[in-house]
Amino acid sequence: MSELVIYTDGGCSGNPGPGGWGCVIVDGENRVGSGEETIRSGGERMTTNNRMELTAVIEALTLVSSTPAWLGSSVSVYTDSQYVQKGITQWISGWKRNGWRTAAKEPVKNQDLWVKLDALAAQLSPRWVWVKGHAGVHYNEVCDRLTQDEIAKNR
Repeated sequence: MSELVIYTDGGCSGNPGPGGWGCVIVDGENRVGSGEETIRSGGERMTTNNRMELTAVIEALTLVSSTPAWLGSSVSVYTDSQYVQKGITQWISGWKRNGWRTAAKEPVKNQDLWVKLDALAAQLSPRWVWVKGHAGVHYNEVCDRLTQDEIAKNR
């Protein structure tokens, strides 16, 4: 069984503002240059940072789930977004239990994206890893560059 290592990032200029996201899927070991890399990015003219962070992960996991050669692979997702990492591993079960309401009884922001991510996570059972952003982690830096390039395109 192969291992897929996914790095994601998203952001925007202004919040809301023009945004971008990027992801790198490494089919193989989690070392620079040791596996085959698949790179994707995109963006929107008016969005939020959190929507772009979620979109990056959703796009990567959607690609994994629709690629026959990757089905059955173990998946690790590395994100510098605590919103994504804690949201999917800690908060989402309470949100669903509370009818997509927060502990403060407010509607969960980005529910449409959380529903998509929840379905993908249920299908693929990824391991979720938070990494510090802008700390020299190679693939996190690649994703940041992709994000910044997409933000520039959407200005």
